Order: sequence, then structure tokens, then C-alpha cells
Amino acid sequence: MPEFRQLGLDGVFEILPDRFGDERGFFSETYSAKAFAEVGIDLAFVQDNHSLSAQKGVLRGLHFQTPPFAQDKLVRVTRGSVFDVIVDIRRGSPTFAKWVGVEISAEKWNQVLVPKGFAHGFVTLEPDTEFLYKVTNYYSKDCDRSIRFDDPAISVEWPVDLAKVILSDKDRAAGLLADTKTGFIYKG
Repeated sequence: MPEFRQLGLDGVFEILPDRFGDERGFFSETYSAKAFAEVGIDLAFVQDNHSLSAQKGVLRGLHFQTPPFAQDKLVRVTRGSVFDVIVDIRRGSPTFAKWVGVEISAEKWNQVLVPKGFAHGFVTLEPDTEFLYKVTNYYSKDCDRSIRFDDPAISVEWPVDLAKVILSDKDRAAGLLADTKTGFIYKG
């Protein structure tokens, strides 16, 4: 059974799947609906995504989708490592605009669950990093949103030189959280 660790924001978990190895290699069950349900997490994933960042210092985020296409994400790294960031964007939440960060790597074999109502981003710590994630809803261009990775209201402490990060045009043009309609209201 994988280990589930709460990361300080409601519903955000680091997950450590079991990994069994011998001289041939290893085996790991990286996702089990039953194991998640046993700790009270009932999600139906509909799509798997896979990205490759060729260089160290590629920063992707902070991304999310608004309702009705909001997504829960289960993220992991199969090669390399990232510093992964999750930001609470639920208006009225006691942790609104607060963030947590965790290193995810192929070596650690850990994963992070990012619930709906949270923005997500990461920066690669090694070249040729492969990042995989499952989502509970399909991509919608109309519901796709980004928040600046360096928004001073959030103040993420990225472990890299921000003057040297590699950004997409979309991430470079992202707005501040205060100016972004998130579509999420904290329900208590």
C-alpha cells in the first residue's frame, strides 16, 4: 500500500508508491483506485499526459483549468527531478494564495496529488526530465488559465535563479492571481 503524506494544504498529498526491485530491475504499482479510496480519495482519471523538458531550469506554470473543466492531477517524474509547486486559488479559503513545494524525482519515486482549486507548476532540476500526470477532466482551451510564477502575492521560493528560467510565451504573459478569475470558491 502506498504511503500518503498531507503536504499542508487541504487535499494536497505526497504519495510514495511501493517499489520492489531485484537484479532484473523493479516493479511498482503507480496508481490504484482501491488504495486511494481506502484513504478517502475517490477520483476518476480520464487522461494521462507526458512532458519532456530537455534543459535544467524549464519552468512550467502556474497552471489550472476553471470549472466546468477543472482538473485534479496526480503528478510524477519518471526521469530526472523537479521542484513541484501547488498554490491554493480558492477564494475565501484560509490558505488562499499559500503554496507548498516538494521535490519530485525518479529516484525518490514519489508523486503529488493536486486537487481542483489549486494552481500547479514545476521547474526542472535536471536536463531531460520526464513529467507524467493523470487528470480527472479533459483539456479545455477556453478554461485554461495561468498565474505568474513570480507573483509577489504568492512569493514562491523557487530553488533556481529566476533570471535564467526557460519559459513558454504563455507563462511569460501570465497575469497575477489578483487579476485572474479562478472560478473557485472555498466551501469550508
